[in-house]
Amino acid sequence: MVTGAEIIVKCLEAEGVEIVFGYPGVAICPFYDALYDSPIRNVLVRTEQNAAHMASGYARVSGRPGVCVATSGPGATNLITGIATAYMDSIPLVAITGQVNLEQLGRDVFQEADITGACESFTKHSYLVKAAEDLPRVLKEAFHIAATGRPGPVLIDVPQDIQEQRLPAFLYPERVEIRSYKPRTAGHPMQVKRALEAIETARRPVICCGGGVVLANAREELLAFAKASGIPVVSTMMGTGVAPMEDPLYLGMIGNFGRSCANRAIGEADLILLCGARVGDRAISAPNQIAEQAKVIHIDIDPAEIGKNMRVDIPIVGDIKTLLSALAEKVEPANCEEWARQVRRYKSEFVPRGEPRADFVEPRAFLRDLSAQMEPDAVLAADPGQSQIWAAVNFSQREGRFLTSGGLGTMGYALPAALGAKLAKPGRQVVAVCGDGAFQMSMCELATVQATHVPLKVIVFDNRRLGMVREYQNKRYRGRHIGTHMAGNPNFVLLCKAYGIPCALAENNERARELAAEMLSCKTPYVLVCRVDPETPSL
Repeated sequence: MVTGAEIIVKCLEAEGVEIVFGYPGVAICPFYDALYDSPIRNVLVRTEQNAAHMASGYARVSGRPGVCVATSGPGATNLITGIATAYMDSIPLVAITGQVNLEQLGRDVFQEADITGACESFTKHSYLVKAAEDLPRVLKEAFHIAATGRPGPVLIDVPQDIQEQRLPAFLYPERVEIRSYKPRTAGHPMQVKRALEAIETARRPVICCGGGVVLANAREELLAFAKASGIPVVSTMMGTGVAPMEDPLYLGMIGNFGRSCANRAIGEADLILLCGARVGDRAISAPNQIAEQAKVIHIDIDPAEIGKNMRVDIPIVGDIKTLLSALAEKVEPANCEEWARQVRRYKSEFVPRGEPRADFVEPRAFLRDLSAQMEPDAVLAADPGQSQIWAAVNFSQREGRFLTSGGLGTMGYALPAALGAKLAKPGRQVVAVCGDGAFQMSMCELATVQATHVPLKVIVFDNRRLGMVREYQNKRYRGRHIGTHMAGNPNFVLLCKAYGIPCALAENNERARELAAEMLSCKTPYVLVCRVDPETPSL
């Protein structure tokens, strides 16, 4: 005989799951008891939201769905922000929640919450399991749905009595058959032909890469296509890292906080190839205005994204990796040599802002120093706010990854996501960059860092302000600051020492550079606090 909880664990083992991130409670205890005898590693988080963020970081670096677990009621509702964060950035997660007994549903018993209903608008799919014999099919489908097509989170809610229900045997399905779910991977040949013809006649083409290129692991295919065609490349924030900044064809990030050279190229283009990008308001504030002067080719695995924010002339639905590979084989060099020279000149004229200081750490200059010190395949996770912009614009990705909450802008994401990434790839350098506000939303996970013995590195930019909101108050509300002064900040050095983690304070760029070298060479976790001028702008 095998219990429903044991079936869940066996399904996870069959899917090759090595780590689950979670927080137990009574309604999920049968699962945790079954996990006791499994080789799957359990990482105990300090709050459930961070279980989803850790699973997100793990998924983004490993290329496999991350798994997070919580109990019913507040445990499940605490997962919601993490699930929504993953949904907005198309990250494959499988979230497993305990639930009250089946017969108690709808009776408002202790720790009951309709979590499938609450998460309906930001899960790719969800299940409320009502029979233990359904569990193998549900788990198999969940992993398939999370990882295929446009990736995203799938929620599985399992009542406690279903976890305790006994069945005579366990059999895991070999394949998935979902009649209503058939993601298209191959683009329509006629649309591909039209795209190649548009490239042939264009004189000022630009490739704009989004997070879909990164998620599809299509970086090499993108670079091969760009090289074969000679077309310059820009990226959205979520596409950061698709090309190294040193590549002469790559101009950098576009958008409100992007590089002027990249924005100028998009504004002057006569053909834009959108690759796995949703073209949100932070990337292009007036997308249809751009589309009026340029022909637009949009390639995406999700047909709902094509044309949603920008008028499209040539839509191509399919797997970005497959399509870019096909385009690279068929494309002829574009007739845009003069244009390529022109945008390279724009790039050479771009001067990043922020000079090293002796009285504070200038974060933009420091991040340029940090990127030079770090290994080519390093992972940098940045919290939303000024830290995100400073990192996206000034940290030069080469072969590594840039992790951030781009769609939802969830503060407190960087530290747990970085920990998940480090657990996925222990041999790679992983650094989390946090503002003092965001750090205090997840600093409890320093205990998880210690418990997992992971040598994670964390940088805290301490300006005693909610910097980006304060900037907005300056521009929109005539400097009427309220709720943005971080009065009562702790002594972060002493705080980290209480967790048993080495921590140092840098008060100028020279010292920050020295301490960064010490941090990167340290074999244990390390937190570097940088004192930043509160008036330092995002750009």
